[in-house]
Amino acid sequence: MLKMCRWMSWKTFRDVGLRSTGNTSSGQRTFQFLALISFSLLLHLVWLNSKSSNSVFLRMGTKMESLILAQPNSPLQYPIQGFVVAPLAKSVIPGKTLSFTVKKGVLSVEDVLDGDQVEGQGKSNLTISSSSHTHLNDLLSRVTYTSTIYHVKTKDLVNYSFEDYEAIFPIVIKRSSVPVLYDPGIDINSQVTITTKTFLRYDELNILINSIRQFYPKIKIIIADDSLEPQNVTGYNLEHYIMPPAQGWFAGRNLAISQVTTKYVLWVDDDYIFINNTRIESFVEIMEKVPELDVVGGAVGRNQFFFRLQYEEGDEEEGGCLRRLHGRRIQSVPGFDGCFFVDGVVNYFLARTDAVRRVGFDPFLKRVAHTEFFLDGLGDLLIASCKGLSVGHQKKRKQSKYRRYRFPGQKDGRNKLAHHYFKNYLKCIRY
Repeated sequence: MLKMCRWMSWKTFRDVGLRSTGNTSSGQRTFQFLALISFSLLLHLVWLNSKSSNSVFLRMGTKMESLILAQPNSPLQYPIQGFVVAPLAKSVIPGKTLSFTVKKGVLSVEDVLDGDQVEGQGKSNLTISSSSHTHLNDLLSRVTYTSTIYHVKTKDLVNYSFEDYEAIFPIVIKRSSVPVLYDPGIDINSQVTITTKTFLRYDELNILINSIRQFYPKIKIIIADDSLEPQNVTGYNLEHYIMPPAQGWFAGRNLAISQVTTKYVLWVDDDYIFINNTRIESFVEIMEKVPELDVVGGAVGRNQFFFRLQYEEGDEEEGGCLRRLHGRRIQSVPGFDGCFFVDGVVNYFLARTDAVRRVGFDPFLKRVAHTEFFLDGLGDLLIASCKGLSVGHQKKRKQSKYRRYRFPGQKDGRNKLAHHYFKNYLKCIRY
């Protein structure tokens, strides 16, 4: 208990029990969280927050967002990146030591005194004059910017000049986003949910479930099922969601992922089988040590399938070209032998739940799809493939009805190509 207290400031303890709820002048109900939860639960939540928030903020923030000032090689010093303001709110522009012009806002100098030579207060063009270098820098330190155009994320450019010197620097106008934290969990059962999509293969599905329970008796399993004649599937900590018949492969993946409440989700196919080398903990260890990672793939049997995507952007008249390069890796993951960055992995991977939801699975793709998820996540998801993380593959059974859906023929392939041409604006694709 004392160890958890270290993450709470004295002010937090002091305020516990003193916060109250009530109605505002507009009649809205105000809820002060600290007054509505028990002290013991508060300690637990603060502990969870301290564990999860550091990695979340590391994932959300980048060095490109840090405030950097241009050094005054000319008489002008100004911010060259990292100046972020809230829409329609006044903010002091940092780091200037010397007229300003903007397009999406207005400029002003705070606390102007008699005798200060400032022209253009509250307008898009501001001129400051002074015969004293010290006085001029004092005025510059009080220059503010207020956007006049509302947008959740846009930017403005400030034209900054003095005598024959000119400079331009950006201002990012951005609404603050609220972090979404997941309970980091105390063991593998509270950290990971296993998800799968099934269609007509109940024998294989039951073998998969039994093998999972052999190694992970309590972990949650979520099944999305669009079989033509659904059968009942039950078990401890198991959720079975029935879909409309033959709704499709990616639609089922979306459904399964939508029900996950843990930080991580492990995707498996319904004909896999857990073996002695199936260690979910190893996946989690990698993800925890490299919080920027979104997806880590393993191997199915001896098949450690992975690939790179080579994308050449097109122009306005023609779309781009995409090429999938099998077995090509990008770079080793620092600190992990046998792990390397790639653009796509096999259908056995651990992913951060929020990252998978952010990209999603295109429900247009009903029968045959895999690369498409990684294509949609290209440039957004950081993906790695690691050796030593394996799951077994059951022996194939003869299932003529299943094969008719699994291998739909040339028409489905042509529809997919047309879909790629429109959705991803591709004029050519090579698998």
